[in-house]
Amino acid sequence: MKSGRNIELAAPASPGAVKTALAKCPTGIRGLDEITQGGLPQGRPTLVCGGAGCGKTLLGIEFLVHGAVDYEEPGVLMAFEESESELGANVTSLGMDLPRLVRENKLRIDSVRVERSEIQETGDYDLGGLFVRLGAAIDSIGAKRLVLDTVEVLFSGLSNHAIVRSELRRLFGWLKEKGVTAIITGERGDGTMTRYGLEEYVADCVIVLDNRVLDQLCTRRLRVVKYRGSAHGTNEYPFLVGKTGISVLPITSMGLEYQASTKRVSTGVPRLDSMLGSQGYYLGSSVLISGAAGSGKTSLAAAFVHAACQRGEKCLYLAFEESPSQIMRNMQSIGFSLEPFVKKGLLQYQATRPSNEGLESHLARIEGLVHAFQPSAVIVDPVTSLLAVGDAPEVKSALARLTDLLKGRGVTALYTSLTAGGDSPEQSEVGISSLMDTWLLVRNLESEGERNRGLYILKSRGMSHSNQVREFVLSGKGIQLLDVYTGSGKVLTGAARLAQEERARAEEEAHQQEMAAKRAEIERRRAETAAQIESLRAALKSEDRELTQLAAAAAARQKGITRGRADLSRSRMADSDSATVAGGTDGR
Repeated sequence: MKSGRNIELAAPASPGAVKTALAKCPTGIRGLDEITQGGLPQGRPTLVCGGAGCGKTLLGIEFLVHGAVDYEEPGVLMAFEESESELGANVTSLGMDLPRLVRENKLRIDSVRVERSEIQETGDYDLGGLFVRLGAAIDSIGAKRLVLDTVEVLFSGLSNHAIVRSELRRLFGWLKEKGVTAIITGERGDGTMTRYGLEEYVADCVIVLDNRVLDQLCTRRLRVVKYRGSAHGTNEYPFLVGKTGISVLPITSMGLEYQASTKRVSTGVPRLDSMLGSQGYYLGSSVLISGAAGSGKTSLAAAFVHAACQRGEKCLYLAFEESPSQIMRNMQSIGFSLEPFVKKGLLQYQATRPSNEGLESHLARIEGLVHAFQPSAVIVDPVTSLLAVGDAPEVKSALARLTDLLKGRGVTALYTSLTAGGDSPEQSEVGISSLMDTWLLVRNLESEGERNRGLYILKSRGMSHSNQVREFVLSGKGIQLLDVYTGSGKVLTGAARLAQEERARAEEEAHQQEMAAKRAEIERRRAETAAQIESLRAALKSEDRELTQLAAAAAARQKGITRGRADLSRSRMADSDSATVAGGTDGR
């Protein structure tokens, strides 16, 4: 259970000054507490004024319901125009069960009918009876919150404005003394915030609601005109009355204070991931895909959604030109089955025509969807459709605030943008390219009598990325990014690229055949040369053997000659010995 009695707003301190704080009472209305920096002034009256149908009564009732349910603060509703049963029936569709709160003594409803025709302006007029009735209702349940709807009814039969002013001061003073946090609703006057032009001066906080129609489009807006003792948002803020009540979009106050993630998420196209540093987009970044009609922008968005849902992440798809069924049927033809993710609750489509509401209402609705669904990624397809409800500067401003909102929540945003024929492809129709972290361009390339698609990355902050053009092909197997043929100062895609690739393959095959033939010729010559070498070696060996044989024969012949000479010498030596003996005898 929330506690609503301890919210304080510290005033800026100056050197030597004593710190003071203004106690706040949270309304529980999403966005309003942010604008008021904590809620309404606790124990003081707040004036909520506006024309018919702008949501004054609903804001007051929601203030009481949130107090009773979320903050354990019972409340009293005193209505001067509607009965208790009417009030209960009016807010049942918004999920508020007033009869149950009444039974649980968390809410007291007092319906007071004041008919102007029954009022006679005689004697003094005072609100003493009202104070007694209010006091009894407050004390009966220990109420901390009070709503009076609407204050003008109390004085509808009076023409003396001096008495009205006096009693209004008494009313606001009595409420302060009672210590309840009060909302008093009032009707707009001519040239003033309220009919009597006094309530806004005695109230501590003044909130103006406006139901504005511009170019046949209705937008509800809220502005805090005055807040004594507290800083607050001073802009006009769009708000919606949705299925759960009022939601205010304080998106105009968004700043550049969000954290930048270093985590990456896949684009759903492997080759595109490679072109983006092999990892894909940054988580929480803003991506723009721009191109002409039929260039494949929605297909790239579907690839991203498919990959995110496969990771178990939630995706919110905002479609402005096609129905969810049509988108899912079309994406099925290129291999992306998205319907199972819808059934699992991972993918939510919101399809609407831009002309159904104004820019601010679109923003408020989107913020409500993001808050309720809590997606990891949001697709806006296409942002250029918003030009139907605003000019380019207005759309750029709205998308800048949406981008800040999504970045502040760490949501990856992917926008598609239609480029009109004749415009430069490197510009976005709504002028948001400078706000984007990654910008992909898809183009229709015409050559050789046919049209093909090309994709390239114009920018991607914080990462290295490819500067090459890729042919972008859609088929039943998904998205393929193929290398284009570049040469002779032109880019070839499609049939021209295929023909060129075929010619290149033929040339390569011819070259390979020529190389094979040359290689075979060399091998043949090598074999012939090897055979010749082997023949010469055999001849050389034969000659070596013959030479060896000749040498052996010569050696044998020489040996025979030597032996013959020895034999001859021996024979001659014998004759010599005999002669020597004989001659010796003779000498003696």
